[in-house]
Order: sequence, then C-alpha cells, then structure tokens
Amino acid sequence: MSNPKTYNHGVDWEESFGLTQGYSINDTIYISGQFSHDLQGQFVGEGDFEAQARQTLENLDRVLEGFGVTRSNIAEMEIFLTNPQEHFEQCVVLFKEYVGDHRPAGTLIGVSGLAFPHQLIEIRAVAHTN
Repeated sequence: MSNPKTYNHGVDWEESFGLTQGYSINDTIYISGQFSHDLQGQFVGEGDFEAQARQTLENLDRVLEGFGVTRSNIAEMEIFLTNPQEHFEQCVVLFKEYVGDHRPAGTLIGVSGLAFPHQLIEIRAVAHTN
C-alpha cells in the first residue's frame, strides 16, 4: 500500500472545512467537489452558469495538475446542478468540450442547493495516476 498524497489550492477555508481538494492512494485520486472560486477563495460568476462551470473545470484541472496528471486520467465525474432543467444542455456542451475524445463515466445530479448560496454547479471526480 502506497502512502497517501494530498493536494490543496491553498485557500483559507480548506483548513476550516477539514478537507483536502485531492487525495491519492494506490494510483487512485479522489477529488473533492470543485466549484467556482479563484485562488484567493472568492466566489466567481454569480448568476452566470457558463462562467461558474468554466472556473469549476479550471479548478478541477488544477487538482489534476497537482498530481501530475491530465483530464485523460479522469475515470469518473459527478456533476451537481441546482437547476438541471435550465442548465443541462449547456452543461453537456461544456462537459464534452472539457473531456474531448476521452469518455469517463459520468453522473449528472439535480440538487436543491449546494454549499454556497450563488453556486449553480459542483463537480467531483475520481482519476488514476497510471
């Protein structure tokens, strides 16, 4: 069994929430739900689904890079939307743009709310290092 490795963005609330953005053990990376924030931890894109989705995916990329892997290492993605009827089609377009020819497993879930009041999307993932 290998030693676990972690990755954090370095924003203040990571420690107060008691989590890590990514946790890797035995060639598997478990990525916490990513959402739309900048590197100072400030929310980005209030009221703008595309801006939030793009920032969320950028943050997901940052976690992957922290483990030295890319989007093609993603095995599974779970996408949570607060308004799936309104944002489903746009989400699919952005998802396909993000993964390209890669085809990870995926789940899209409609939820009544997320951790932050203006949050429209959150994405968690599982990736591999080999």
